[in-house]
Order: sequence, then C-alpha cells, then structure tokens
Amino acid sequence: MSERAPAGIDVHTPNVARIYDYMLGGKDNFAADREAAEQILKSFPESREGVQFNRQFLGNAVRYLADEAGIRQFVDIGAGLPTQKNVHEVAHSVDKTARTVYVDNDPIVCVHGRALLANTPTVAMIEADLREPETIRDRVAATKLIDFDEPVALLMVAVLHFLEDPYDDVARLRAMLPPGSHMVISHMSMQEDRSTDTDSVREVYSRASSGVYPRTVADIRRFFGAYEIITPDHFIAPHLLRRFAPLGWAAVAKHPS
Repeated sequence: MSERAPAGIDVHTPNVARIYDYMLGGKDNFAADREAAEQILKSFPESREGVQFNRQFLGNAVRYLADEAGIRQFVDIGAGLPTQKNVHEVAHSVDKTARTVYVDNDPIVCVHGRALLANTPTVAMIEADLREPETIRDRVAATKLIDFDEPVALLMVAVLHFLEDPYDDVARLRAMLPPGSHMVISHMSMQEDRSTDTDSVREVYSRASSGVYPRTVADIRRFFGAYEIITPDHFIAPHLLRRFAPLGWAAVAKHPS
C-alpha cells in the first residue's frame, strides 16, 4: 500500500491484519504496522518463520479436508487480507467446484478482499464479527455458496487469540455444523518460560487495532469441544510443532458423529 492514507484507513494505528501481512512478506501494510511487527520480532525472533509455517499448516489442512475428507465447503473466519495460497485456491487445486466464504470484521479488509475475489464465482467475502455467530451464519447462507445441511470446514486460523473470551461464541458456531464437518484452529500459545516475551507482545498489541490473549494448549483445545482432534503431524511436521510450541499451537478436528 502507498504510505499516503487511503480514505477511511487509519495508517497510524497498527492493524493486526496488516502486521500479519508484513510478517508474510506482503505489501499491504504501513510504517506503523511494520514497526509493531519488528517489536514483536524482538521478543519472538521466530515469529516471522512461525507465521510462514502457520500458513503452511493452513494449506495442508485445507488440502487434507478437500482431498481425504471430501469437504467442498469452507468458511474462513478472521480471514484477513487475501494473500498467496488462499483457502479457495488450495481447495480448487483438489476440486474446482469447492466453495469458500471468507469472513472478517474489518470493513476495509472486506472491500479490498471483494475487489481481489470479484471474478471468482465460487468465493465470497462477507463482513461479520466472530462474536455474533448467528449473523455469520445468516450472511454466509445469504451468499448461496454454503449449505449448512452438508459438511462444512470451519476455519479460525490465528484469530481467536485476538478475543478475550470467545468460548461461548465458538461453541455456538460449532453447534451450527452438521455431521461430517471439521474445525481448523491455530492460536498463539502461552508458556511460563517465555512469559516475559509474551507480555512484551501483549504490550505491542495493546496499541494496535486489537489486543492479544495467548492461551495454554489445554485452553486452546477447549475450543474444539467434543470434536475429535486429528493427529497434528498430518498437517505439520512434529519437529516444527515442538520448535514453535512457545509461539503457537494448531489442530484440525472432526465432528464427533
């Protein structure tokens, strides 16, 4: 993005989507976002590489769900700015008829996303907040791309740690999914031996568009409820899971029916 402020965009407050974009090597970010990202990297130097592997995890999960689990419907909540190897692109590499609806609560992200996705009839982007599950369902259904009577992959990748207490909201979303559905979650983790670094990252995000709330692995697993977690090494190598454990944890889980 140009450093000149487009209408309606606050370029002086770090934005979580644009920080993520910068970490991925994207260009849709401003000086404030880059400064915040560099401060995060001082506390967690592995963050940039961790973001790349988070993206790899997402791609592997979507490919597995489309190929081995036969999922043809994807709802990606907290999708952020479209980048390389997006959910719909990975799903289309398996089946061109796969449908994807991206959800984000940032109106600027949605405008930008719709412009980039305008010529893809199997993809839509809607503006909605994870904290309003029924609104998400209604707006997703209104796209006519997702049938909630058929299996759905619900993705919440690198988003739940920006919400203080989303357990009830996630439970309501989970309850909307029919048998055969899957959930995909990645989340910033919290470990005692890196607590000082985690506090520093919290301080950076306190000045951004959203605060951040890292959780223990046990607390992250709670988001899946009774869903059955699939062995993580289907999606990311065990040595990478161990290496990035201080930074985050991720999993794919299937409906318990």
